[in-house]
Amino acid sequence: MKEYQVVIIGAGPAGLTAAIYAGRARLSTLVIERELVGGQISYAPLLENYPGFPEGLAGPDIGEMMEKQARKYGAEIVYESVSGLVNGATAKTVRAGEAEYATRAVIIAGGCQRVPLGAPGEKEFTGKGVFYCATCDAPLFRDKKVAVVGGGNSAIAEALHMTKFASSVKIIHRRDQLRASRVLEEEARANPKIEFILNSVVKTVKGDKLVQEVQLENVATHTTSTLSVDGVLVAVGTTPNTDYLKGIVNLDEGGYIITSDTMATSVAGIFAAGDIRHNSIRQVAAAVGDGAVASVAAERFISEHK
Repeated sequence: MKEYQVVIIGAGPAGLTAAIYAGRARLSTLVIERELVGGQISYAPLLENYPGFPEGLAGPDIGEMMEKQARKYGAEIVYESVSGLVNGATAKTVRAGEAEYATRAVIIAGGCQRVPLGAPGEKEFTGKGVFYCATCDAPLFRDKKVAVVGGGNSAIAEALHMTKFASSVKIIHRRDQLRASRVLEEEARANPKIEFILNSVVKTVKGDKLVQEVQLENVATHTTSTLSVDGVLVAVGTTPNTDYLKGIVNLDEGGYIITSDTMATSVAGIFAAGDIRHNSIRQVAAAVGDGAVASVAAERFISEHK
Protein backbone atom coordinates (compact mmCIF):
# COMPACT_ATOMS: atom_id res chain seq x y z
CA MET A 1 0.00 0.00 0.00
CA LYS A 2 1.46 3.32 -1.06
CA GLU A 3 1.36 6.13 1.48
CA TYR A 4 0.80 9.84 0.96
CA GLN A 5 0.26 12.72 3.33
CA VAL A 6 -2.69 13.95 1.26
CA VAL A 7 -4.93 12.11 -1.18
CA ILE A 8 -7.20 14.28 -3.31
CA ILE A 9 -10.19 12.70 -5.02
CA GLY A 10 -10.99 14.54 -8.24
CA ALA A 11 -8.89 16.61 -10.66
CA GLY A 12 -11.24 19.48 -11.40
CA PRO A 13 -10.45 23.09 -10.41
CA ALA A 14 -11.00 22.37 -6.70
CA GLY A 15 -8.88 19.23 -6.64
CA LEU A 16 -6.05 20.64 -8.73
CA THR A 17 -5.93 23.84 -6.67
CA ALA A 18 -5.76 21.73 -3.51
CA ALA A 19 -2.91 19.76 -5.11
CA ILE A 20 -1.02 22.94 -5.96
CA TYR A 21 -1.28 24.20 -2.39
CA ALA A 22 -0.41 20.80 -0.89
CA GLY A 23 2.59 20.45 -3.16
CA ARG A 24 3.85 23.91 -2.28
CA ALA A 25 3.51 22.93 1.39
CA ARG A 26 5.87 20.03 0.59
CA LEU A 27 3.25 17.40 1.36
CA SER A 28 3.39 14.16 -0.60
CA THR A 29 0.24 14.40 -2.70
CA LEU A 30 -1.78 12.01 -4.84
CA VAL A 31 -4.69 13.06 -7.04
CA ILE A 32 -7.12 10.37 -8.18
CA GLU A 33 -9.26 11.21 -11.22
CA ARG A 34 -11.71 8.80 -12.82
CA GLU A 35 -12.22 10.59 -16.14
CA LEU A 36 -10.70 13.82 -17.34
CA VAL A 37 -8.33 16.31 -15.73
CA GLY A 38 -10.14 19.62 -15.48
CA GLY A 39 -13.50 18.08 -14.64
CA GLN A 40 -16.61 19.83 -15.98
CA ILE A 41 -14.62 22.84 -17.22
CA SER A 42 -13.10 20.57 -19.85
CA TYR A 43 -16.50 20.70 -21.55
CA ALA A 44 -16.77 24.50 -21.39
CA PRO A 45 -15.81 26.18 -24.68
CA LEU A 46 -15.23 29.55 -23.04
CA LEU A 47 -15.22 30.83 -19.45
CA GLU A 48 -15.92 34.54 -19.42
CA ASN A 49 -16.28 35.12 -15.67
CA TYR A 50 -12.97 33.78 -14.38
CA PRO A 51 -11.09 36.73 -12.83
CA GLY A 52 -8.08 38.03 -14.71
CA PHE A 53 -9.15 36.93 -18.19
CA PRO A 54 -11.43 39.64 -19.62
CA GLU A 55 -11.51 38.00 -23.04
CA GLY A 56 -12.39 34.64 -21.56
CA LEU A 57 -10.42 31.42 -21.43
CA ALA A 58 -11.13 28.01 -22.90
CA GLY A 59 -12.14 25.48 -20.24
CA PRO A 60 -9.74 22.75 -21.41
CA ASP A 61 -6.88 25.25 -21.29
CA ILE A 62 -7.59 26.06 -17.64
CA GLY A 63 -7.57 22.37 -16.72
CA GLU A 64 -4.33 21.78 -18.62
CA MET A 65 -2.55 24.70 -16.96
CA MET A 66 -3.76 23.70 -13.49
CA GLU A 67 -2.56 20.14 -14.06
CA LYS A 68 0.86 21.37 -15.19
CA GLN A 69 1.14 23.57 -12.10
CA ALA A 70 0.11 20.75 -9.74
CA ARG A 71 2.68 18.40 -11.26
CA LYS A 72 5.30 21.14 -11.04
CA TYR A 73 4.97 21.04 -7.26
CA GLY A 74 5.18 17.27 -7.06
CA ALA A 75 1.59 16.06 -7.18
CA GLU A 76 1.07 12.62 -8.70
CA ILE A 77 -2.07 11.89 -10.72
CA VAL A 78 -3.57 8.46 -11.32
CA TYR A 79 -6.66 7.64 -13.36
CA GLU A 80 -9.04 5.37 -11.50
CA SER A 81 -12.49 5.34 -9.88
CA VAL A 82 -12.60 5.60 -6.11
CA SER A 83 -14.79 2.87 -4.62
CA GLY A 84 -14.19 3.22 -0.90
CA LEU A 85 -12.86 5.33 1.93
CA VAL A 86 -11.99 3.93 5.36
CA ASN A 87 -11.36 6.16 8.36
CA GLY A 88 -8.75 4.38 10.47
CA ALA A 89 -7.46 5.25 13.92
CA THR A 90 -4.20 6.73 12.68
CA ALA A 91 -4.64 6.88 8.92
CA LYS A 92 -7.27 6.76 6.22
CA THR A 93 -7.41 4.33 3.32
CA VAL A 94 -8.67 5.24 -0.14
CA ARG A 95 -9.62 2.39 -2.45
CA ALA A 96 -9.31 3.05 -6.19
CA GLY A 97 -9.51 0.22 -8.68
CA GLU A 98 -7.28 -2.61 -7.46
CA ALA A 99 -5.11 -0.28 -5.38
CA GLU A 100 -5.30 1.10 -1.86
CA TYR A 101 -3.63 4.28 -0.65
CA ALA A 102 -2.91 5.20 2.96
CA THR A 103 -3.03 8.87 3.83
CA ARG A 104 -3.13 11.31 6.71
CA ALA A 105 -5.76 13.57 5.12
CA VAL A 106 -8.29 13.29 2.31
CA ILE A 107 -9.74 16.10 0.20
CA ILE A 108 -12.86 15.04 -1.70
CA ALA A 109 -13.32 17.10 -4.85
CA GLY A 110 -15.02 14.54 -7.08
CA GLY A 111 -17.60 16.96 -8.43
CA CYS A 112 -20.86 15.93 -10.06
CA GLN A 113 -22.06 14.02 -13.09
CA ARG A 114 -24.80 14.93 -15.51
CA VAL A 115 -28.33 13.77 -14.82
CA PRO A 116 -30.01 11.78 -17.60
CA LEU A 117 -33.32 12.95 -19.01
CA GLY A 118 -35.09 9.69 -18.19
CA ALA A 119 -37.39 9.77 -21.23
CA PRO A 120 -38.11 6.69 -23.36
CA GLY A 121 -35.70 6.59 -26.27
CA GLU A 122 -32.94 8.53 -24.53
CA LYS A 123 -30.79 5.50 -23.81
CA GLU A 124 -31.45 3.88 -27.18
CA PHE A 125 -30.42 7.01 -29.08
CA THR A 126 -27.46 8.05 -26.93
CA GLY A 127 -24.64 8.48 -29.42
CA LYS A 128 -27.20 8.47 -32.23
CA GLY A 129 -28.46 11.98 -31.75
CA VAL A 130 -28.80 12.18 -27.97
CA PHE A 131 -25.71 13.74 -26.39
CA TYR A 132 -24.59 15.51 -23.22
CA CYS A 133 -21.71 17.77 -24.20
CA ALA A 134 -21.84 20.52 -26.80
CA THR A 135 -18.08 21.02 -26.75
CA CYS A 136 -17.55 17.36 -27.53
CA ASP A 137 -20.24 16.78 -30.14
CA ALA A 138 -21.39 20.10 -31.59
CA PRO A 139 -19.41 19.70 -34.86
CA LEU A 140 -21.43 16.56 -35.57
CA PHE A 141 -24.56 18.69 -35.85
CA ARG A 142 -23.39 21.25 -38.36
CA ASP A 143 -26.43 22.70 -40.18
CA LYS A 144 -28.72 20.42 -38.16
CA LYS A 145 -31.71 21.13 -35.91
CA VAL A 146 -30.95 20.60 -32.23
CA ALA A 147 -33.06 20.66 -29.07
CA VAL A 148 -31.38 21.59 -25.78
CA VAL A 149 -33.24 20.36 -22.69
CA GLY A 150 -32.68 22.44 -19.56
CA GLY A 151 -32.88 26.00 -18.30
CA GLY A 152 -29.84 26.54 -16.09
CA ASN A 153 -26.51 28.19 -16.82
CA SER A 154 -25.01 25.03 -18.28
CA ALA A 155 -27.95 24.45 -20.61
CA ILE A 156 -27.93 28.01 -21.95
CA ALA A 157 -24.15 28.05 -22.35
CA GLU A 158 -24.35 24.76 -24.24
CA ALA A 159 -27.15 26.14 -26.44
CA LEU A 160 -25.11 29.22 -27.30
CA HIS A 161 -22.17 27.03 -28.27
CA MET A 162 -24.45 24.89 -30.45
CA THR A 163 -25.44 27.95 -32.50
CA LYS A 164 -21.92 28.01 -33.92
CA PHE A 165 -22.74 24.77 -35.73
CA ALA A 166 -26.46 23.98 -35.76
CA SER A 167 -28.95 25.66 -38.10
CA SER A 168 -31.43 26.10 -35.26
CA VAL A 169 -31.53 25.49 -31.50
CA LYS A 170 -34.72 24.98 -29.51
CA ILE A 171 -34.35 25.34 -25.73
CA ILE A 172 -36.92 23.18 -23.91
CA HIS A 173 -37.53 23.99 -20.26
CA ARG A 174 -40.19 22.65 -17.89
CA ARG A 175 -40.74 26.00 -16.12
CA ASP A 176 -42.04 29.32 -17.43
CA GLN A 177 -38.78 31.05 -16.57
CA LEU A 178 -35.13 30.09 -17.00
CA ARG A 179 -32.83 29.44 -14.05
CA ALA A 180 -29.80 30.78 -15.92
CA SER A 181 -28.13 34.08 -15.10
CA ARG A 182 -29.62 37.20 -16.64
CA VAL A 183 -26.53 37.80 -18.78
CA LEU A 184 -26.70 34.35 -20.36
CA GLU A 185 -30.45 34.59 -20.89
CA GLU A 186 -30.13 37.96 -22.60
CA GLU A 187 -27.42 36.61 -24.86
CA ALA A 188 -29.54 33.59 -25.77
CA ARG A 189 -32.66 35.65 -26.47
CA ALA A 190 -30.65 37.94 -28.73
CA ASN A 191 -29.37 35.00 -30.80
CA PRO A 192 -31.50 34.57 -33.95
CA LYS A 193 -30.86 30.82 -34.05
CA ILE A 194 -32.36 30.18 -30.60
CA GLU A 195 -36.05 29.70 -29.82
CA PHE A 196 -37.58 28.86 -26.44
CA ILE A 197 -40.20 26.23 -25.68
CA LEU A 198 -41.14 26.81 -22.06
CA ASN A 199 -43.53 24.97 -19.73
CA SER A 200 -42.64 21.82 -21.64
CA VAL A 201 -41.00 18.45 -21.06
CA VAL A 202 -39.67 15.78 -23.40
CA LYS A 203 -41.86 12.70 -23.14
CA THR A 204 -40.23 10.54 -25.81
CA VAL A 205 -37.25 10.58 -28.14
CA LYS A 206 -38.01 8.94 -31.47
CA GLY A 207 -36.26 8.04 -34.69
CA ASP A 208 -35.13 5.27 -36.98
CA LYS A 209 -31.37 4.72 -36.84
CA LEU A 210 -30.86 8.30 -35.67
CA VAL A 211 -32.95 10.80 -33.71
CA GLN A 212 -35.68 12.33 -35.83
CA GLU A 213 -38.11 13.92 -33.37
CA VAL A 214 -39.12 14.44 -29.76
CA GLN A 215 -42.61 14.33 -28.34
CA LEU A 216 -43.30 17.23 -25.99
CA GLU A 217 -45.93 17.81 -23.33
CA ASN A 218 -46.94 21.26 -22.15
CA VAL A 219 -47.10 20.97 -18.34
CA ALA A 220 -49.62 23.82 -18.08
CA THR A 221 -52.14 22.67 -20.71
CA HIS A 222 -51.19 18.96 -20.85
CA THR A 223 -51.28 19.12 -24.64
CA THR A 224 -48.72 17.21 -26.68
CA SER A 225 -46.76 18.18 -29.77
CA THR A 226 -44.00 16.81 -31.95
CA LEU A 227 -40.76 18.63 -32.69
CA SER A 228 -38.59 17.56 -35.60
CA VAL A 229 -34.90 17.55 -34.58
CA ASP A 230 -31.63 15.88 -35.52
CA GLY A 231 -30.13 16.02 -32.05
CA VAL A 232 -31.09 16.30 -28.38
CA LEU A 233 -28.61 17.82 -25.95
CA VAL A 234 -29.53 16.89 -22.37
CA ALA A 235 -28.52 19.49 -19.76
CA VAL A 236 -31.03 19.03 -16.94
CA GLY A 237 -28.71 19.02 -13.96
CA THR A 238 -26.05 17.16 -12.06
CA THR A 239 -25.75 14.68 -9.19
CA PRO A 240 -22.78 14.45 -6.77
CA ASN A 241 -20.34 11.56 -6.96
CA THR A 242 -20.80 10.52 -3.34
CA ASP A 243 -22.32 7.01 -3.42
CA TYR A 244 -19.22 5.53 -1.80
CA LEU A 245 -19.39 8.10 1.03
CA LYS A 246 -22.79 7.16 2.47
CA GLY A 247 -22.39 6.34 6.15
CA ILE A 248 -18.89 7.82 6.21
CA VAL A 249 -19.39 11.58 6.15
CA ASN A 250 -22.54 13.61 6.61
CA LEU A 251 -24.43 14.28 3.37
CA ASP A 252 -27.45 16.48 2.70
CA GLU A 253 -30.66 15.10 1.21
CA GLY A 254 -29.28 15.56 -2.29
CA GLY A 255 -26.13 13.60 -1.51
CA TYR A 256 -23.84 16.64 -1.33
CA ILE A 257 -21.18 16.76 1.40
CA ILE A 258 -21.84 19.02 4.36
CA THR A 259 -18.77 21.03 5.37
CA SER A 260 -17.68 23.76 7.74
CA ASP A 261 -16.20 27.06 6.58
CA THR A 262 -12.78 25.36 6.55
CA MET A 263 -14.14 22.64 4.21
CA ALA A 264 -13.99 20.10 7.05
CA THR A 265 -16.52 17.26 6.90
CA SER A 266 -18.05 15.44 9.86
CA VAL A 267 -14.93 13.24 10.02
CA ALA A 268 -11.64 14.71 11.24
CA GLY A 269 -9.02 14.77 8.51
CA ILE A 270 -11.53 14.48 5.66
CA PHE A 271 -12.30 17.66 3.73
CA ALA A 272 -14.46 18.46 0.71
CA ALA A 273 -14.25 21.16 -1.94
CA GLY A 274 -15.98 22.31 -5.10
CA ASP A 275 -19.25 21.26 -6.69
CA ILE A 276 -19.55 18.17 -4.49
CA ARG A 277 -20.01 20.36 -1.43
CA HIS A 278 -23.37 21.40 0.03
CA ASN A 279 -24.45 24.87 -1.11
CA SER A 280 -21.67 25.19 -3.67
CA ILE A 281 -22.49 27.79 -6.32
CA ARG A 282 -20.77 25.52 -8.88
CA GLN A 283 -18.49 28.12 -10.37
CA VAL A 284 -14.81 27.72 -11.18
CA ALA A 285 -13.77 30.68 -9.05
CA ALA A 286 -15.58 29.25 -6.04
CA ALA A 287 -14.13 25.78 -6.60
CA VAL A 288 -10.61 27.20 -6.70
CA GLY A 289 -11.24 29.00 -3.41
CA ASP A 290 -12.64 25.84 -1.84
CA GLY A 291 -9.60 23.85 -2.94
CA ALA A 292 -7.19 26.37 -1.43
CA VAL A 293 -9.08 26.48 1.89
CA ALA A 294 -9.34 22.68 2.07
CA SER A 295 -5.64 22.21 1.38
CA VAL A 296 -4.56 24.73 4.00
CA ALA A 297 -6.90 23.09 6.51
CA ALA A 298 -5.54 19.65 5.63
CA GLU A 299 -1.96 20.87 6.12
CA ARG A 300 -2.92 22.25 9.52
CA PHE A 301 -4.63 18.99 10.47
CA ILE A 302 -1.54 16.98 9.54
CA SER A 303 0.80 19.23 11.52
CA GLU A 304 -1.45 19.03 14.59
CA HIS A 305 -1.83 15.22 14.48
CA LYS A 306 1.70 13.92 14.07
